[in-house]
Amino acid sequence: MWTPTEDEKIGVVICNFRGSVTQGLALEVGETVQILEKCEGWYRGFSTRKPNVKGVFPASYIHLKKAIVTNRGPHETVVPLEDPIVTEVTSTLQEWAILWKQLYVKHKVDLFYKVRHVMMELIDLRRQLLSGHLTQDQSRDVKRHITVRLDWGNEHLGLDLVPRKEFEMVDEDQISVSDLYKMHLSSRHSVQQSTTQSDSSRQRHGEPCRVPVPHHLLVNLKSFTYNSIGEDTDIFFSLYDLREAKTISEKFMVRLNKNGGPKNPEKVDRLCALFTDLSNKDMKRDLYIVSQVIRTGRMLLNDSKKGPPHVQYRRPYGCAVLAMSDVLQTISELKEEKDFVLKVYMCNNENEWYQIHENIIRKSSTKYTTPSTNYGLIISLQLLRGDMEQVRRENPLIFSRGVAITRKLGFPDVIMPGDIRNDLYLTLERGDFERGGKSVQKNIEITVYVLYADGEILKDCISLGSGEPSVPEHRSFVLYHNNSPRWSEVIKLPIPIDRFRGSHLRFEFRHCSTKDKGEKKLFGFSFTPLMREDGTTLSDESHELYVYKCDENTTFNNHALYLGLPCCKEDFNSCPSIPSSLIFQRSAKETFWISTQLSSTKLTQNVDLLALLKWKAHPDRVMDILGRLRHVSGEEIVKFLQDILDTLFSILDDNTDKYGPLVFQSLVFIINLLRDSKYYHFRPVMDTYIQKHFAGALAYKELIRCLKWYMDRSAEVVRQDHIQEAMRALEYLFKFIVQSRILYSRATCGMEEEQFRTSIQELFQSIRFVLSLDSRNSETLIFTQGSQPCPGQNQAPGPGVGPTAPLALASALGQTPPPAPGQVPGGGQANCNQAWSSNALRPSPLSAALLNSFPAIFDELLQMFTVQEVAEFVRGTLGSMPSTVHIGQSMDVVKLQSIARTVDSKLFSFPESRRILLPVVLHHIHLHLRQQKELLICSGILSSIFSIIKTSSLDTSVQEEVEMMVESLLDVLLQTLLSIMSKSQSQEAVRGQRCPQCTAEITGEYVSCLLSLLRQMTDIHFQHLMENFQSKEELKEFLLKILCVFRNLMKLSIFPRDWNIMRLLTSNIILTTAQYLSPALHKNFTEADFDFKVWNSYFSLAVLYINQPSLQLENLSPAKRKKVLDKYGDMRVMMTYELFSMWQNLGENKIHFIPGMIGPFLGVTLVPQVEVRNIMIPIFHDMMDWEQRKNGNFKQVEAELIDKLDSLVSEGKGDENYRELFSLLTQLFGPYPSLLEKIEQETWRETGISFVTSVTRLMERLLDYRDCMKGDETENKKIGCTVNLLNFYKSEINKEEMYIRYIHKLCDMHLQAENFTEAAFTLLLYWELLHWDERPLKEFLHYPAQTEWHRKEGLCRKVIHYFNKGKCWEYGIPLCRELAFQYESLYDYQSLSWIRKMEAAYYDNIMEQQRLEPEFFRVGFYGRKFPFFLRNKEFVCRGHDYERLEAFQQRMLGEFPQAIAMQHPNQPDEAILQCDAQYLQIYAVTPVPESVSVLQMDRVPDRIKSFYRVNNVRRFRYDRPFHKGPKDRDNEFKSLWIERTTLILTHPLPGISRWFEVEKRELVEVSPLENAISVVENKNQELRTLISQYQHKQLHGNINLLSMTLNGVIDAAVNGGIARYQEAFFDKEYITSHPEDTEKITQLKDLMQEQVHILGVGLAVHEKLVHPEMRPLHKKLIDQFQMMRSSLCHCFYVALQGLPGLDKPGANTPRGILASHSPMSPESFKLMHRHSPIAVLTPVRNSSSSLSSQNSSETGNIGNLLILADGMVVEHPEDFYRMQASPSSSSLSSTHSAPSQLINSTPSTIRVGSPSLPDKYRHNREMLMLLPPHRERPSSAMYPNITENGQPTNFQRALFHQVIGPCKPCSDPNLSVAEKVLTTPSSWSLDSGTREALPFLTAHVGSVMAPPVPPRNLPQVSPSPYTCLAHQSTVHPGWQ
Repeated sequence: MWTPTEDEKIGVVICNFRGSVTQGLALEVGETVQILEKCEGWYRGFSTRKPNVKGVFPASYIHLKKAIVTNRGPHETVVPLEDPIVTEVTSTLQEWAILWKQLYVKHKVDLFYKVRHVMMELIDLRRQLLSGHLTQDQSRDVKRHITVRLDWGNEHLGLDLVPRKEFEMVDEDQISVSDLYKMHLSSRHSVQQSTTQSDSSRQRHGEPCRVPVPHHLLVNLKSFTYNSIGEDTDIFFSLYDLREAKTISEKFMVRLNKNGGPKNPEKVDRLCALFTDLSNKDMKRDLYIVSQVIRTGRMLLNDSKKGPPHVQYRRPYGCAVLAMSDVLQTISELKEEKDFVLKVYMCNNENEWYQIHENIIRKSSTKYTTPSTNYGLIISLQLLRGDMEQVRRENPLIFSRGVAITRKLGFPDVIMPGDIRNDLYLTLERGDFERGGKSVQKNIEITVYVLYADGEILKDCISLGSGEPSVPEHRSFVLYHNNSPRWSEVIKLPIPIDRFRGSHLRFEFRHCSTKDKGEKKLFGFSFTPLMREDGTTLSDESHELYVYKCDENTTFNNHALYLGLPCCKEDFNSCPSIPSSLIFQRSAKETFWISTQLSSTKLTQNVDLLALLKWKAHPDRVMDILGRLRHVSGEEIVKFLQDILDTLFSILDDNTDKYGPLVFQSLVFIINLLRDSKYYHFRPVMDTYIQKHFAGALAYKELIRCLKWYMDRSAEVVRQDHIQEAMRALEYLFKFIVQSRILYSRATCGMEEEQFRTSIQELFQSIRFVLSLDSRNSETLIFTQGSQPCPGQNQAPGPGVGPTAPLALASALGQTPPPAPGQVPGGGQANCNQAWSSNALRPSPLSAALLNSFPAIFDELLQMFTVQEVAEFVRGTLGSMPSTVHIGQSMDVVKLQSIARTVDSKLFSFPESRRILLPVVLHHIHLHLRQQKELLICSGILSSIFSIIKTSSLDTSVQEEVEMMVESLLDVLLQTLLSIMSKSQSQEAVRGQRCPQCTAEITGEYVSCLLSLLRQMTDIHFQHLMENFQSKEELKEFLLKILCVFRNLMKLSIFPRDWNIMRLLTSNIILTTAQYLSPALHKNFTEADFDFKVWNSYFSLAVLYINQPSLQLENLSPAKRKKVLDKYGDMRVMMTYELFSMWQNLGENKIHFIPGMIGPFLGVTLVPQVEVRNIMIPIFHDMMDWEQRKNGNFKQVEAELIDKLDSLVSEGKGDENYRELFSLLTQLFGPYPSLLEKIEQETWRETGISFVTSVTRLMERLLDYRDCMKGDETENKKIGCTVNLLNFYKSEINKEEMYIRYIHKLCDMHLQAENFTEAAFTLLLYWELLHWDERPLKEFLHYPAQTEWHRKEGLCRKVIHYFNKGKCWEYGIPLCRELAFQYESLYDYQSLSWIRKMEAAYYDNIMEQQRLEPEFFRVGFYGRKFPFFLRNKEFVCRGHDYERLEAFQQRMLGEFPQAIAMQHPNQPDEAILQCDAQYLQIYAVTPVPESVSVLQMDRVPDRIKSFYRVNNVRRFRYDRPFHKGPKDRDNEFKSLWIERTTLILTHPLPGISRWFEVEKRELVEVSPLENAISVVENKNQELRTLISQYQHKQLHGNINLLSMTLNGVIDAAVNGGIARYQEAFFDKEYITSHPEDTEKITQLKDLMQEQVHILGVGLAVHEKLVHPEMRPLHKKLIDQFQMMRSSLCHCFYVALQGLPGLDKPGANTPRGILASHSPMSPESFKLMHRHSPIAVLTPVRNSSSSLSSQNSSETGNIGNLLILADGMVVEHPEDFYRMQASPSSSSLSSTHSAPSQLINSTPSTIRVGSPSLPDKYRHNREMLMLLPPHRERPSSAMYPNITENGQPTNFQRALFHQVIGPCKPCSDPNLSVAEKVLTTPSSWSLDSGTREALPFLTAHVGSVMAPPVPPRNLPQVSPSPYTCLAHQSTVHPGWQ
């Protein structure tokens, strides 16, 4: 039976369950399940991933977790009972997992791997936490690591910042807004930093400071792998500070045997030491681990002769160093030991041994020998933190290994009471010894002994290093042959304290002989006592000791014999004269230096301190001794702190009246010494002493008396230094007073209680007296200050004020002054404080000192008095402070810091004390806020108050406190915030005025304070607030202030985007406040009292509020959205209801908000929330209705709506998901309850519906624009969108300003894409809107305020400049003329000259500069996936320079990567148009020029014509071949028709875009005959062009191209080519069956005939130029040419027989025409040329040139005659060749090839720079019909002119050799090379009649849409007609 579970509520799945049973719930490992019921080993419940799906699963598959259950039953809530950090990690990892995968998809690979690494770390850290095996400190450390990683990941993944306290997420409901703000700030930093900050803040507020955490370095010697010494070795490790050049630690000593193992077998794997008590300061030093290796054995390692083997010497061997800076970070992060290898270097010269470590560190490589291998000492390091007890507890394994504790040389930072130490560190520095008559220098060894007063050698008082036991004597190492050895060897002397007095050190010097016996001969000794006569120990310095002579036989049994001698120079000076007959004679030339350092808590080297501690020995000197205490160094005082304090209080007890003031002064001195940053950490020692060791029960009386006496004298005394010191020491003086009173009370059972209370009250009166001095002297203070320094400047005091006392005292005592409360030592906030407070002169030092110390005494007073009593004391004291703010801002700082510490104190946390203190605190804050002074400190005080009030908000007294704060602070807080916000905005432009971080911080502080106050206010508080306003003006002012602050909060984004918790809470508080304020607004400011300003402010706030990004729940993840909705609901809806309610309350005043509020309300409507939209629709209808009533239309509504829509889209405001905007708008105007529905019922229905339609169309365009602009879209798409929008604004909505804005946006895009011509056309649109008037224009976009004339002139110049850059000079010339006309009319000749020169330069450019003709491509965009402006439309695009079809196709597919390229040119069907996909259809098209007349003029150079072929073109065409009727297999040309499609664009190209939409299509079918005419005509044109290019070539130049072209035409004519046309169209059958084609057949015949004559001329040119080696080819061409002629002759004869109207054969027959050509005599050739209809017109792109033929002596067929192009015969060819032709240009064409099934039959593509087709494709006829008219490119840098001074360039030669190469493959199978190359038919005739030129077009000035033809006044001539020889009557002799 299923029963509800009691404890088994939640669990984690530990095994996959398929759910294969009935009602089984499928589960995966790791899912969390909530359990509802159980039954016999089964559970029933649901997965938290899918809470709606319930089912059963096995209990054994679930790991149960403890949980808290609330609201038991069907809707119960279960929360796992686990560490909140673990819960957070779990939920965060689940959230990250989704985003992490998206990183990979978005190619953010680097971040992807980083996040993965952090996630793995978090999983591992979570596992450690869950294991439950961590200590508290380890657990804390793991949590710190977790939070740092969580915050890092959240930041990088764009998630919200999580505010924390003690690593755990905080509940914002439980803390004040101020605290929440601070937690957000601190979460930005690592937890460790925030901990440090909290420590320092505790210290600042006088709380017991924590002892700094020491570091300990564990060093473990693993092995000495380089030990090839073969002798015993001692290895010493120590820490060395390079900067100070001294060792800072004791030595750790390891003894190894000759095999490299430990000498003591028990120490295997235990060779480790712990270097303890390293402070933070030590860790920042330039530290090195230095390891010195000393061997014990022979004198010389490799010389067995030096000394017998049984004598052992300690000898230096080598040294190794390791820089701590290199390894510190590594070992800090690890929790385990890390191995390092130290290379051991050997010293080259033993004289340098003492500094070998420095030489190695400084890399002085000449002074040491580098080892040959990298092996050496292998050590492991580990860094530990915490006091020794904690380290022992956490690392028991280390201490079980017998770790050697290695201390610092000297004391740690803090010496705690009970820490006893007595170590003397002795350094054997150096010696100077005599040679003693020997030829070589000595080998000196020192033996050190410690002897007691009775001569006994003290056992175990010499330690060479930790890790080895102490020894009774020490033998130094020996330096070989050195009379001035430098050892620098440190040994420790741990002498017992009771044996120290009377003990002395003896140093014996021996020479170690290396001869056979190996004796060590004693030759001298030195000594020194450890304590002087006065009881002080040997001073910490270097001592030069006398060396006394002795020999090996000397015994030291009677030590008194030498102790009476002077040991050093100082001793000698103080000794009486010594008889010279003593046993020991001093060696005058020998000296020995040692240095000592004492680390003792019981022994001192200071005489004055010793005298104080032993004051009873000299009671008569007590006064003097106390006076000299100030001269004792701080180190000595803190070392003996407990002893000194005991001494002082014992002196006080001895004679209070006599010694009281002096003891008080001494006590004050010691307390103030501890305020020094150097000794600040000794305060815990003082605290411990007071609590546990202090025993002065009577001291309080004298301390109070002295303190009061000092204060009472403060007004009289001139020098107040000693009074200030007493004020600073107030905290500890009160601690002594209270503890003393407690001891006295305890001893006497509370006697004299009343007297004590009275004395304290009197003391407080004295304190008030001191503080009141400032207010009385304020005028004097202001007078002495003089002028206030500027903010941020440090100025010296004025003439009337000397140096401040604290500084004087500090310098007198040799201290640095303590940090002011509220500042971290080191001045971390100095800049910020300067930013918000003037650095004025300091306040009265006495008051400052008193105020700084005052809050620290509260806790002491609370031990003796009630809370109310202490609060009254404090209130009286704070009340006595001066209220005026102008005393001096530094005084304000001190005063406010004192108040801040009061608020932070324990006293203020009691409600009963707050009731007393709050009024006076608020009074002072109010004053400062009113004056805008010390804002940072005030905000800190306020946030502390709010924090306390929030924590105790359950108390009833809190309501009164909030009431108090509302009355005192609300208004001034608003005023302050408005001031700060306006300053921060105004100063953004002025850099350096104010620290921006500080500005943001202070704004955030005050915002959080205001929000805290508003959050605490209840309806009663708001009610009282409204009632307290005296008039409506006051209420209005308040409402405007608070609404303005709220609006600024929305607009300025005070809180960063990822502070979502803070933002939501802010929104909630603003909403609640707005709900409280609405009734007051409605009640006081409607109807007669209507106030537009207040209402407008309210509506603006509501709109801003609803549009906040943080409230757009749609952008949140489902889990986060649910969380927000559960906590706050949808606050947008609530505010919208408020807005609607207030709108309805307006009544007739609604008209005031039309049209102003239309835009803002539209913004609200576009919020993607259904309820919000439904609430807003009636308001829209209302607005339209009201404007209709008022104006009879709603134009304003419409205009405002369009403006708002545009700004929302183009400026990126509003909802980010703009794709939804359109659907929202259609819903807005769509089904009920829609606006459209309401409009239907109105009288203004039609205009309303039209309005909705135009807005909808605008939305479509805006959406496309937005999508293109926000994405990584290509320039083409962006330009297309902008053009679309631009046209809409111009044509449909007529919004001129927006139209102009988009003109400039479009122009900028063109410039970015380097479309200069298009940019010029775009700017022309604005230029055309302007007139040449003097009307003034306002500043607009980047234009300054200027007249309309000047703006138009500037635009004109810019447009001309862009046309110039785009090489469209023909378009720039009319604008130059326009400007010239304006300058001429204004007599501005300078500008006129400039513009005329520019116009002339443009003409030169046209004639001289090369221009590429662009290709044009037709692109169809089919499918619903395309943007609206492209969808199912076709465009013609102007390609880039050198861009061919294939490149263009690739570019388009790159811009639309989802698109599919269509492989046929047919129109797509409906299925493709409507499908959800993208289809691109691309093929090349040919422009059909408008200015045909220009192109037909003979004298117009080709450079000019080329422009008109491809510019100002609206019509484009492309041809598609097809067969009509049955296909003739023998000759397909008979049935090959052409389908010619002409596309007409909306605008000519070029224009404001590189592409325009196709407006209309025209379709015509071209018959086979017409196509044949076109093909032959184009071929003729091509031949003329080519021949004209070659006519001036040098003899035997490169004529490959000419040869191939002639060969191609002649060979094709013989074997195919035009022969096919002959078969097809000159057939009698065809002629008779197509009588309507008679004229066309005649035309084709004439063209063929013309081709024959052109070929003849070509062959003549070829003969002239052909290289002798190529003569056989020429001969072959001549032969084939004759065959071609005869073939044509026969064909024409047949054809003429069939043609009607040609009955008589004769001159007109082909035979008559062609027969004479057969012998090819000169006469017949002349005749042929004179009477032939051959037409050699100007080439398409080249200027007129002559064709010539030359007499060939080899063939003898052609006479010495030349036939010119117009039929003129030249007898002397030289004359002709001297004629200069215009430069001809080479032809360029597309290099696209055709597929094998569609190949051109004739080599029509053979042109310069274009490869020809292989021969095997020549006979494919079908493709020939497809070819559009041929166009060529001008020569350029890439395709240069054919000749250079008549000779082909090297480049051209190479190019010609390549022209027969194969073509490149083409991407479109329906297009071929030939599509681009056939030229337009032309009437270039050699046989023209009267020559007349075409009339030139004269363009209207200023109009550039039709390209102008620059020449204006030329004679009107008509073009030469195309004539046949049969009809020609005259021959014109001249041709020029």
